[in-house]
Amino acid sequence: MKTEHTPRTEAAEGTGPGRPDAPDAHDPRTDPEGAESGRARRLDLIAAAAGILLVTAAILVGHAIQNRNGTLRAQWPPLLASWDPHLGPGTPAALAMAVLVVAYGPPLAARLPWRGLLAAAWAGSAAWVFSMALIDGWYRGVERRLTTKHEYLRVIDRFDDIPATLRDFTNHIVIGEPGNWPAHVAGHPPGATLTFVWLDRIGLGGGAWAAVWCVVVGSSAVLAALITVRVLAGEHLARRAAPFLVLAPAAVWAGVSADGYFAAVAAWSVALLALAATRRVRFPAAAAVGGGLLFGWTCYLSYGLGLMAAVLLMVLVLARTARPVVPFLLGALVVPAAFTLAGFNWWTAYHLLVERYYQGAGGIRPYAYWVWANLACAVLASGLAAVAGVRRSASYAFGAVRELRTGAGGVRRTGNGAPAQRLALLVLAALVALLAADLSGMSKAETERIWQPFLLWLLPAAALLPARTARYWLVASVVPALLINHLLWTGW
Repeated sequence: MKTEHTPRTEAAEGTGPGRPDAPDAHDPRTDPEGAESGRARRLDLIAAAAGILLVTAAILVGHAIQNRNGTLRAQWPPLLASWDPHLGPGTPAALAMAVLVVAYGPPLAARLPWRGLLAAAWAGSAAWVFSMALIDGWYRGVERRLTTKHEYLRVIDRFDDIPATLRDFTNHIVIGEPGNWPAHVAGHPPGATLTFVWLDRIGLGGGAWAAVWCVVVGSSAVLAALITVRVLAGEHLARRAAPFLVLAPAAVWAGVSADGYFAAVAAWSVALLALAATRRVRFPAAAAVGGGLLFGWTCYLSYGLGLMAAVLLMVLVLARTARPVVPFLLGALVVPAAFTLAGFNWWTAYHLLVERYYQGAGGIRPYAYWVWANLACAVLASGLAAVAGVRRSASYAFGAVRELRTGAGGVRRTGNGAPAQRLALLVLAALVALLAADLSGMSKAETERIWQPFLLWLLPAAALLPARTARYWLVASVVPALLINHLLWTGW
């Protein structure tokens, strides 16, 4: 007889070590190490070495192109950064966070109660991002970041009449129009700017509050990813992924950037759909509507984040259900309907943005370089552990698809290797979205920042690596991030 766990047991309490339903650390259903081989470990190292070579090539070729004609519009390619060795008040905190998570993160993630793990992961992620931002100092690294000439806070006073501004928004996207928007305002739907307008309206105006919002809300993306991995691929793999999500190298750019906030909104859309699809909450339809609402809002934060549909679709495939589709779509229509009724046309704005993009650096930066150098930025922002994990995900892809086709790979199945294969498919769906953004030509440079919503879903792939090597892979991902933040001025 088919039974279902209650929401309290599944979604809130967790299984936890030592409980009857806790996963066995050596169970091949949840631990890819059960079938570990020397060949697999060598392939992991080869994948990491390939990532290092890609970054090295992007640096050498990029500097040659930039020094020759300046067309990359990046002073320290492939990153939008400049050489600026420095220390700051965040240096001791960042180093301490790195040491503590590397030393104690994996065992704590395995032993903490599930709710405790979620709280610790959110707090740890926020502390890591804040400490990385403070390496550049409070004013330069936090308070000023979202107030520069390209940023959202420069136009807050132009939204005194929000409906009128929305109706007039598209008239100021293209360069040359009177009062054209700053780069980031023009480059995003108005939902992004409205977030900071509303913060200002409730008394949380200025760069410091905007930065705190982006870091605190952005760090909650770790919780969404952990919940999603747990309900789709099992708690064991979610716990294994936790330290890698906390010490994400993308913290260099998440502190302080609105893209971290965008990543969290998109991630919670995925998490709510996963909870609805697997019926791990008391009211699955409400969760689906909530996920749809957030996806609709996501599309009005950044034009390119419609590509997150690939991850959302994979959630439904892994759950082997279409039940949440209708309530999700109903929720997803709310935000577009509201903006359209207010006078903002998303499609018109997007086509004007393409024109604006090619008026600026996008029309100068060579596609032939950035189409592969963007991937080098992704390596730096996701880390070598994610690179090796993606390699493992690709190796599981064929078996995962075969299990899904035969009906043995659903979330409620326990076939040999199924959890790892389900996680692999989730990771590969995010990779597909990232590659689509890359090939579009609308992401030439700055992808270490722009792609955070996609990069987040590559990080759990590190859970597929052998548990006994977790600390080494954490170090391999964290050290480059610390070096970048101390040697370069990234501007984000």
